[in-house]
Formats: sequence, C-alpha cells, structure tokens
Amino acid sequence: MSDIPDDLRYASTHEWIRINNDGTASVGISDHAQDALGDIVFVELPEPGSTVNAKDEVAVVESVKAASDIYSPVSGEITAVNEALVDAPETVNSSPYENGWFFKIKVGDENKLQELMDANTYSNHCNDE
Repeated sequence: MSDIPDDLRYASTHEWIRINNDGTASVGISDHAQDALGDIVFVELPEPGSTVNAKDEVAVVESVKAASDIYSPVSGEITAVNEALVDAPETVNSSPYENGWFFKIKVGDENKLQELMDANTYSNHCNDE
C-alpha cells in the first residue's frame, strides 16, 4: 500500500500539494506515482517566476520505465524549484513527500485547494486505477 499523508491534497494526475508556513505551497508526486514510474533518473524543473495555471504541464520526470509530465495542481507563480533533484533525481523515489518536492508555488486562489482530493479520496482513486 502506498504512503498517503493526511495533511496533503492530491490531484488526479498524482501530484500532491502542501501549504507551507511562509504561505507558499510545495508540490511533488505521490508515493504511488513514484512507485509506478520506477527508478527516476532525470527531472526537468520549471522556471522560478513563471506563472502557471492549474493542470498546466510544468515539469518532466524520466524513469527507467517512462517519461511523465508533472502538472501544477493549482494556478499561481512558481517561487522556487528543488535544484537538488537535478543532481539526485532518485530523491523523488526515496523521499517523495519530504526531500523530493519539485517546486514551490504562490497559490493564486487558495479556495481551489478544496477542489483537490483529500488522502482518503486519493487512496480510492489509486485503488480504482
């Protein structure tokens, strides 16, 4: 069974989002997604300062199995990227919820977070796939 923390919100495309103390939100991919991808060997990150819309393709992750787009779960401005993933993309496999985040975003409309899935709904979504 995949690890699905209760304090996050989830997109149907397997991205998670966590609101940080500084008002930004961190975004990564779920344990379920990294497990399905297998060993991650490359990550392409978005440009800080860029404005994105919910469901925009903003990053790419490549594994030994496949390449996959990473989508923004919300609209907003990219404020930071996890540069450590460039040299150590396998961090996404070993620590998908802590050290394996892809980018931080200043959320345009925090009410939109409620449209994302909670942990229980996301768990059911994964089981249905």
